[in-house]
Amino acid sequence: MSSAMMMDRTGMGMPGMGMPGMGTPTMGAPTGMPTLTNYMMVPRCAFKMEKISGGMKLTCSCEDKAACSIMQNLCTMLTGSLCSCYCMMNGMMACCCNFTMGMCKCEMMPEGICMTCTSGDAKCCEMIQACCDCVCKMMEAGCTCCFLMNQTPVCCGGCDTGKMAGKMKK
Repeated sequence: MSSAMMMDRTGMGMPGMGMPGMGTPTMGAPTGMPTLTNYMMVPRCAFKMEKISGGMKLTCSCEDKAACSIMQNLCTMLTGSLCSCYCMMNGMMACCCNFTMGMCKCEMMPEGICMTCTSGDAKCCEMIQACCDCVCKMMEAGCTCCFLMNQTPVCCGGCDTGKMAGKMKK
């Protein structure tokens, strides 16, 4: 599948905060212990992020129907869990935004998914929109973005050229 990326899930969590037996060393684990590699295929898509009233909207779209179906099935299975965006540069996480400050909803679209994260609290809305700005700037600078639900990568890719919207949508 040319519209998928191979990802190493070993380094997806916080350094030193691994789960015993899950490949990442835990705090206090000897440094010489080998870790197991945990790879998975993730649909490659185009990201479009924009600020909306009360929060932000993230659209992930795939041209490949199989990749789109995988992405939509993952979202359906992981509904109601923590939504996050990881920005990766050269395979290393450069930035992580967890959307714990808002209500995240995933909607299916013919070509992918649309995640909206909103909050009625003004300060939480500011944080959500600041995360939107941050991820947009990281992708514009060349990072790859990975959208995760419950720490499971749902899709990865870059910005939908010319469609990054750091401005407020009216």
